[in-house]
Amino acid sequence: MHTNSLYQEVILDHNRKPRNYGKLDHANHHAVGHNPLCGDRLDISLQLDNDQINNIAFQGESCAICKASASMMTTAVKGKSRADAETLIHEFRELATGKLDINQPNHLGRLTVFSGIRDLPTRVKCAILPWHTLHAALNSLASASTEADDSVQSTPNHS
Repeated sequence: MHTNSLYQEVILDHNRKPRNYGKLDHANHHAVGHNPLCGDRLDISLQLDNDQINNIAFQGESCAICKASASMMTTAVKGKSRADAETLIHEFRELATGKLDINQPNHLGRLTVFSGIRDLPTRVKCAILPWHTLHAALNSLASASTEADDSVQSTPNHS
């Protein structure tokens, strides 16, 4: 199957039937992500116990690319250690911005379907917003916002 059609199929599937979508009771880490350019807004909640992500969920209003990315992200990090999740966050960001050579060893697996997003600069932020928000949640930051192509703005969580 051609990479572009596989990408479209995956996006449509995860948009129609997002995995881990909804409210997570008893979450001990949470962050809100916002992309002011397109209006995507995500809430990510997780249960982190002994540095392992035991459960994770997301909800919010976002475009199909953002929702699919969040859905695949939650599936990829569930059961992983904080360190493994941070590795995936870094590699996904590098993938989406065209800095990761997918022919070199990486930990992304099926997430490499997003490799073509680098050719759609206006959509890169849509794909990486869930990942920035997960990073904020893991580090007890209240929010994340995509303000510049290669950076994320975070607000400390004062709760």
